[in-house]
Amino acid sequence: MKSNLIRKIYQDKTIAKVSAKIKLLGCDCKYDVIDLLNKRIISTLILFFVVLVVSSYGYIYGPILCILYYFGSEYFVLDYQIKKRGRKLDYEALYFFEVLALTLESGRNLHGALQMSANSIDGDLAKEFRKTLEEVRLGKSLTESLKDMKTRIPSQTINNVILNITQSNMFGTSIIESLYNQLDYLRESQLMDVKGRIAKLPVKISAISVIFFIPIMLLIILSPVIINMIG
Repeated sequence: MKSNLIRKIYQDKTIAKVSAKIKLLGCDCKYDVIDLLNKRIISTLILFFVVLVVSSYGYIYGPILCILYYFGSEYFVLDYQIKKRGRKLDYEALYFFEVLALTLESGRNLHGALQMSANSIDGDLAKEFRKTLEEVRLGKSLTESLKDMKTRIPSQTINNVILNITQSNMFGTSIIESLYNQLDYLRESQLMDVKGRIAKLPVKISAISVIFFIPIMLLIILSPVIINMIG
């Protein structure tokens, strides 16, 4: 019933887009696409009627607030969390793939190296590989499971590594050299990210100063004038 209602409101491609975003939140994400879309519609309608009742200008503010809430809720619940998870996975990837490269150099095959690396490391990326290996244990091929894993990873860099692993598994080629090249790229990306964050610090500090400190300073300076006026 709920599914039919949602499909009347949303196009199939919209449902598929939201479903793909939910996958990018990882294997531990418990969101259901139909339930999530239902809650967004219902909460938007509730917000509209509350604003309409509370404010005499609700017919003006209501639609504006509802539009902001409707699109903002998807951003904060899905898009922002996906972006945040992507950064976290990128930082985890450097250590994980270093361990994987060393394990492959020790002479283990690809499946064995992935298993040892995933079981010896904590974190979201290792957990995704453990889920992938569990799917292999249940009957999927490693290539198919790795392709499915890419739909749960919001990082192009990591997905490039997974693609190389997939091609290595399909064609029997060595992945070690390619893996080290990707590790160099990951290190460079993380260095650039740190430099970018440092470069933004003066702007953030200035914004905080404008919002908090300048009004306080003005209040201190003008307080004698205000007291005299009141007196």
